[in-house]
Amino acid sequence: MSAAIMTDWVPRHRITVDEYHRMAEVGLLAPDARVELIEGEIIDMPPIGDVHGTTVDWLTEMLVPIMKGKAIVRVQGSIRLSPYSEPQPDIALLKPRPGRYRNGPPAGVDTFLAIEVSDSSLRYDREVKVPLYARHGVPEVWIVDLPHQQIYFHRALSGDSYSDVSVTTDPGVTAIIALPDLPVDLSGVFCP
Repeated sequence: MSAAIMTDWVPRHRITVDEYHRMAEVGLLAPDARVELIEGEIIDMPPIGDVHGTTVDWLTEMLVPIMKGKAIVRVQGSIRLSPYSEPQPDIALLKPRPGRYRNGPPAGVDTFLAIEVSDSSLRYDREVKVPLYARHGVPEVWIVDLPHQQIYFHRALSGDSYSDVSVTTDPGVTAIIALPDLPVDLSGVFCP
């Protein structure tokens, strides 16, 4: 289980998002490092494989024209959930804002949907990231489980969790809770 969910073994120093960014600025983190900050801990992310990358590309190509003018499609960019957490979902649909978040990062309440494409990180995505998104007000999370060719839908934010969790191995036309007039067709997500 990830160190991000261990709580009281020994005293630890959690770093803030600002410290995390300073570490990158001074070269303590490589410019191409695959890491994200979760609950004050820097988490190494697995490399992006071909199937993972292709799936993110497919989702992006499908979402961009549908969301034009209705949501910003952010690909592998950060969302600042708290002073200690800045995950990088594979795709996030963000509320439109003047300046497109140039003057400050999006937060959970600015996010319509977070999508995680999971090749080797399914347990981490389900047990660490989904609850983190819920605690910080992201109304919906999808996990595209590549090895099992299924999609988990986490909806109906209720306190610190989602009360509606479902899974499908046969994705089709799907509504996004915050954007119900913009359904998306996921039927091709697992096609070669």
